[in-house]
Amino acid sequence: MRPLSRAGFWLKTGASLAVLALTMVALDLAFPPPMEAARSGSLIVTDARGIPLRAFPTEDGRWRLRANLENTDPLFIEALIGVEDERFYSHWGVDVLAVVRASGQALTNGRIVSGASTITMQTARLLEPRPRNLGSKLIEMFRAFQLERRLSKDEILELYLTLTPYGGNLEGLRSASWAYFGREPDRLSDDQIALLLALPQSPEVRRPDLRLENARAARARLLERMTELELISVARADEAAELPLPGRHAFPALGWHASAQIRDAALTAQIEDERFGMPLEDIRSTLDAGLQTALESMLRDAALELSPEVQISAIVVETESRSVRAMVGSASRERAGGWIDLTSSARSPGSTLKPFIYGIAFDDGVAMPDTFIEDLPARFNSYRPENFDRSFRGQVRISDALQHSLNVPAVLALDRIGPERFASSLELAGVPLRIHGSSSRDAGLALALGGVGMTVQDLALLYAGLGDHGLMRPLAWTEAELAEREGEAGRRFMSDGSAQEIIDILQSAPQPSGRMPSRLTQNAPEIAFKTGTSYGFRDAWAAGIARGHVVVVWVGRADGAPRPGETGRLAALPLLFSVFDRVSDELGVTGSAQDRLVAEQADTPLHTMARFGNHDDPPLILFPPEDVTLMQRSADHPNPGYVLAGRGSGPLRWFVDGEPIEEDAAGAPYWVPQSPGFYDLSAVDPNGREAQVSVRVQAF
Repeated sequence: MRPLSRAGFWLKTGASLAVLALTMVALDLAFPPPMEAARSGSLIVTDARGIPLRAFPTEDGRWRLRANLENTDPLFIEALIGVEDERFYSHWGVDVLAVVRASGQALTNGRIVSGASTITMQTARLLEPRPRNLGSKLIEMFRAFQLERRLSKDEILELYLTLTPYGGNLEGLRSASWAYFGREPDRLSDDQIALLLALPQSPEVRRPDLRLENARAARARLLERMTELELISVARADEAAELPLPGRHAFPALGWHASAQIRDAALTAQIEDERFGMPLEDIRSTLDAGLQTALESMLRDAALELSPEVQISAIVVETESRSVRAMVGSASRERAGGWIDLTSSARSPGSTLKPFIYGIAFDDGVAMPDTFIEDLPARFNSYRPENFDRSFRGQVRISDALQHSLNVPAVLALDRIGPERFASSLELAGVPLRIHGSSSRDAGLALALGGVGMTVQDLALLYAGLGDHGLMRPLAWTEAELAEREGEAGRRFMSDGSAQEIIDILQSAPQPSGRMPSRLTQNAPEIAFKTGTSYGFRDAWAAGIARGHVVVVWVGRADGAPRPGETGRLAALPLLFSVFDRVSDELGVTGSAQDRLVAEQADTPLHTMARFGNHDDPPLILFPPEDVTLMQRSADHPNPGYVLAGRGSGPLRWFVDGEPIEEDAAGAPYWVPQSPGFYDLSAVDPNGREAQVSVRVQAF
């Protein structure tokens, strides 16, 4: 056989190498590396500044947080490469020198003395676990070639640090750092670095929470190795070896319901963008960790004063950007219904929609704040609305009707603008109508009094729009959403002028018990607020706007059971004011509500509406109106009499046929007719001016 010429030899060698290369490429394309483990991982939702709020495990209950070299201590990376793969940045996946060395040692000693697996090969094994034998090693080498072809060195290192086992259900450097040190691995001490290097080599045997002495010995050996690599001094290693070992910490769990909603929305967006399967970065939310912590603590403490079945939920939204700054779905997961996100549970909103009805009425020109409207018994086909206290006040200004949440005027206003139009406006604003107990989607005039399902988040959206000159935009939960929506115009619900008039009216509403009106208090934010109570006392609401933020509070039972006597004003409004105090403290809002003085007086009752009139006006009787016929209630009726109402330049004294009227327990003039017949009622102001009406009382 003729020997090959030199040219022939190189030609044949080149052809063989080309065939080998083509074979490798063909195999690479036919059998791509399995990346499923790299595509599923845990997530951390952070606040707007990057402070972790809550971590989420994988579907199989493992903690696998994606590593990030920029957020990893450089000394740890240097020590890792020195210990595991000193030529990591120079080889192409397989370290030939290490393979030759390990093979020679094995032949000489008759056993494996040292390994030759590179970090890339170890990553391949983590992606595709196999029995430890020669065939598996060859497959790992091929997979290492594939990974090097597809990923950069830093990406391979991040993938390795994401999948490395650390014992139990911990995978990856960040998971281990959070579990054992309670924080990110961006700054690690010498003892921490040594422990994190030692654990993956025998994760179950060296767990510091279970095998203390094994972990201590392994850490000491790695500290010694770090001195050999001249990464730390012997003195530092000796000092680190004496430090106590850590126990296992809980992962962050702040903003439980809010973080879950943010995580779910991010995953949904990933699917819609056709990027599902790629590992997510940490999700940066718009929440503020300080305010979130304060709100959770506040609601938890408030719930302790209530019966065990009662829950509280609340949300804080920045008006201009619509950023959700804090959200608590339930006061405690230990209480009934606590695992439910009650900010997204539809409930009857009671009277909280009345400001929006009047806002549209102002736009239409059918009403203004000083327009008089009737608060008298009325029938709309089969619908007969009543006021909360079952009494009526005659002719009242719309501003007073809104401040005191009178029902009949609100229904009259809704009738004028049209319930269908109002319902459409709500849906166009981004609030879906949820109408229960009806075969149609027409809530009719019952919309005015809460005849539709609303969530805490829905009301936050509406009140944020009211505070933003009547423009409605969706709430923003993440920094990514804010960036995407920058410059977007909102949808107008009412004019700027009408929105400001509504806010002015709500700012002048009677303050809750123990609160001095903000106009009398230095630096206190003027809160424009509205309360609501659903039918049967099932839901207590308070919504407010002040200093660029909106707060909505709900109090009730998760199962919707009634809580007799618990109104929005009594149960939710004090919390609303307290939340605004914390918003000022935590977010640095100008004019801290801490400066608000505390009043020793009780709530302003309905009959003192005179305080909001012009001080030069003569007295005016609002209820009962002139020549009205009042139906005489039986003596055993829960409310056999009538609350009288009027306005004037000061407190009014009331008389019937010249005899003074006694006040009830709430300080309101309360008249119980002695018998059917005709009566003359008088109201006298401090200046001696008198208003008089004649009424008839008829038995039924």
